Order: sequence, then C-alpha cells, then structure tokens
Amino acid sequence: MTVDIDKTAGPEDTPPAGPEAIKAIPVRHYGRYLSAVIAIAVLVAIIYAFGQGKINWHAVPDYFFDHRIIKGVGQTLLLTVLSMAIGILGGILLAVMRLSKNPVTSSIAWFYIWFFRGTPVLVQLFVWFNLGLVFEYINLGPIYKDYWSSFMTPFLTALLGLGLNEAAYMAEICRAGLLSVDEGQTEASHALGMSHGKTLRRIIIPQAMRVIVPPTGNEVINMLKTTSLVSAVQYYELLRYAQDIGQTSGAPVEMLFLAAAWYLIMTSVLSVGQYYVERYYARGSSRQLPPTPWQKTKANLTSLSSRKGATA
Repeated sequence: MTVDIDKTAGPEDTPPAGPEAIKAIPVRHYGRYLSAVIAIAVLVAIIYAFGQGKINWHAVPDYFFDHRIIKGVGQTLLLTVLSMAIGILGGILLAVMRLSKNPVTSSIAWFYIWFFRGTPVLVQLFVWFNLGLVFEYINLGPIYKDYWSSFMTPFLTALLGLGLNEAAYMAEICRAGLLSVDEGQTEASHALGMSHGKTLRRIIIPQAMRVIVPPTGNEVINMLKTTSLVSAVQYYELLRYAQDIGQTSGAPVEMLFLAAAWYLIMTSVLSVGQYYVERYYARGSSRQLPPTPWQKTKANLTSLSSRKGATA
C-alpha cells in the first residue's frame, strides 16, 4: 500500500519577502535658493546702475587698441618681468642668508625683510625718487659719475622700488619652501659627499619648488597690478597713459574702466600660465595630475557623444 505525501510547500517554506525599497527624499536647501536669488538681484541692480550712469561706454572700444594704450601695456609687462626677476633672485639670496648659521648674514637678511615688508611700496618709491637730497651725485670711479637726479630715472626708480620690495616677500616664500623639505634629504646628500651648494641645487630646491611656485604665481599677478603705483614717480605705464588719454579726450572715468579691462586680460593670462606651472611641479607629489582645461572639455564632449549614441 502506497501513501501519497503532499509535497506542497507550507507557509514556513515560502521565501521571505525582500526589504522594502527605501525612498530617498532629498533635503531642500531653501537658504541656497534665497541667497542665489538675492545675489542675482544685486548683480542685476549693479549692472542696471552702470548702464543708466552718465558714462560714455563707446569711448572704451574707441581707445582700447590705441597706440599709447598698447605701449603702456608693453611697459607694464616689461616692468613686471624685470621687477619679479630682481625679486626672485634677491628672495633666494635673502632666504639662504636667513637660514645661514652665520649670525651676521642672518641678521642682515632679517633686517632687510623687516624694513621692506614694514613700509608701503609707494613710500619706498618716493624715497628712491627723492634720494638725491642725501646723495648729491653717484660716483663709481672711472666707470660712472653723474648727479643722482640724472641717474635715478623714473624707470630705474620703479624698477628698484618694486624689485627690492618684492625680494623681501619672495625671501619668506623661498624660506618656507626650503624648510618644507625634510632634513633627512640634506643629511643623506651630505653622507654621499655632496657640498652644501650642490645639495641646494640638486636636492633641496627642486623639491621646494612645489611649495614655492603657487605663492610666486600670486606674487607675479600682484606685481602686475602694483605697477600702477609707479605713475606717481612719473613713469609711463598703462594707468598713466590711460589717465593722460582721459584728460585729453574728456573721458577720465571711461579710461579707468579701459585700464581695468586690460589688467583683467593680463592677469587672466598669467593665471592660466600659473595653473600649468603648478601642474608641472606637482608631478613628484600627486599620483594623478589634475586634468587641463582642454582635457576636461574633451572628456565632456566624449561623454556627451556616447550618451547620444546610447539613446539612438
């Protein structure tokens, strides 16, 4: 006799139901929306105020490429490059002196940095320009001899005033970069028989550049804008030429906006250059370098084309 066994699964044999899907509700940031609306409203109000003001905006494009403005741009760039060259070379020298174990050289470097960082650039420019009250003439023997007023031209005044002041700031930047390198690097190079100078050139400075370059880029951009102060010592650069054009054309405020536009263009170009220089010196510290603007654009275009192909 055969007994049939009901093999139907009972309630205890049914698989358990899966967890209920979680419905995520995003948090609404009403403060962000309100601040965005306020910021846009303020921006529109400012643009409207400038549009309704008594400003002859047509004068800006009329003189934008004037030969005097272009000459002023060239003089500004030349003064920036030469002043930064003096500042960087002087800063490296002062940083090495400041870190020296010789108390005399270290004290001299400290006093230089203290003095030039503690006085305004405009005051230093006026001091250089009027130093003829102290030194009636400059005498270098058979090499050169002339009155100070003839020797200290507006260009030389601007170059010394900006370059020597920048050297004090670059000294602190370079000193911070040199101190960022581990002391074990110096000890290892000395153990290999390298001299102190060779250790600086081959070991310390290349590693310190990663710390030195970003603030140096900021100093270059700041120097470009600081050159506008040299108009006070009769040196003709972008701002001085723009002011002269404004006085003769009857559009002084418009020429200030023109100068501001040129400063924005030059600082933007320098900012792009700073990005690539920082990216170059980041190779030794970052496993993956940040993408360049062209690489970002190319990646966005590639992802967009792949999405279109998938939908088609």
